[in-house]
Amino acid sequence: MKMIDLRSDTVTKPTPEMRRVMMEAEVGDDVFGEDPTVNKLQNKIAEMFGKESALFVPSGVMGNQVCIKTHTQAGDEIIVEQDSHIVVYETAAPAALSGVMVKTIPGEKGVIKAEQIKKAIRPKAYYLPRTKLISLENTHGRSGGTIYPLEEMRLIRELAQNENIAMHLDGARLWNASVAAGISLQEYARCFDSLSICLSKGLGAPIGSVILGTREFVDRSKTYRKMFGGGMRQVGILAAAGIYALDHHIGRLKEDHEKAKFFAREIETLKAFSLDPGGVETNIVIADIAKEGMVQEKVLRELQDRGVLLTPERHNSIRAVTHMDVSIEDIRVAVELFHSLFS
Repeated sequence: MKMIDLRSDTVTKPTPEMRRVMMEAEVGDDVFGEDPTVNKLQNKIAEMFGKESALFVPSGVMGNQVCIKTHTQAGDEIIVEQDSHIVVYETAAPAALSGVMVKTIPGEKGVIKAEQIKKAIRPKAYYLPRTKLISLENTHGRSGGTIYPLEEMRLIRELAQNENIAMHLDGARLWNASVAAGISLQEYARCFDSLSICLSKGLGAPIGSVILGTREFVDRSKTYRKMFGGGMRQVGILAAAGIYALDHHIGRLKEDHEKAKFFAREIETLKAFSLDPGGVETNIVIADIAKEGMVQEKVLRELQDRGVLLTPERHNSIRAVTHMDVSIEDIRVAVELFHSLFS
C-alpha cells in the first residue's frame, strides 16, 4: 500500500538529479573553511537575501539557537510569540544553551504587533533582565503556515532600532511566504539583523539550514556552531543539494500552496471538521475535529491504516502539510478517504 505522507514537508526525498549533483560535489574541510561547495552555497544565499555573510548549519533549531547565543548573554531576555517554534519545539534550548529568559506574547495567527512588544520591553534597571532580542517567525507553522505582514515587521523593526534591540527571523519557511505574498527575500531580510532559513522543508534538500547576518555576526556565530556540535567536514555533498534546491525548487512552491488550498476546500465540506479554507495561505492545513465523540488519536489511526499520514495538533486538531513528494492526485485520494470515513 502506498502511503500518502502529509505529516510534514520535511519528509521529502532528494530527486534523482539532486542525488547526482550531491555525488559529484567538490568537497573540502568546512571547519577550515575549505569546502568550495559550502562556500558557494553560503555566498549564493547571502546574495539572495542581501546580507553580508551566511553560515551553513545542520538544522533549523541549531540556526535559531546559534543566533540567539550570538545576540545575547546569560541573564538577558528575548521576546517571542507564545506558539513560535523556538518556544514549542526547541526543547527549552534558549534557557539550556544561552541562559536567557523567554518573554512570550500571545499572537493572532502567529503575529505579534509592535504595540504588544513595546509593552513587553523591560525598563532599564540593574535588577531587571535586559531585553536583547525580538524573534519573529515567517511563515508561522503552528498557526497553519500564516504569513507575517511586512508592514508589521517594519513597525517592529523601527521599535527595535529605537530601543537598541536586535531582530531575528525564524524563516524556516520564508520561501513559502515570499512566493505566496510576492515579496522578495531581500525585502523581508531588511527587517532583521539575523535570519535562519531552512533548505530541507519545501525546497526538498535532505538536510541543512543557513544563518544570515553581517560578516562580523556570522564570524562570531561560527564559535557557537562549533560549540553546539555543528562543525562539519566534507559537507559539500549536502550543500550541493541546497544549491540544486535553490536553483530548481523555489518557484514550484506555489504548487504546494494550491494543493493545500484544494485539500482545505474539500475537507471543509465535512461536518466532522472545522476549518476556514480562506485562511490557508501556504502549504499547511490545520482542521479542528468538530464532531462530538471523534477523538484525534482515533482519526489519525484510521487514516494511517488506510494509507494517509497526518500529525496531531493542539486542541483536538489534525495537520496536513503539502510538499513536492505528494501530487495533486495523491491529495485527491486523501480527500476521497476523508469523505468515505467521515462524511
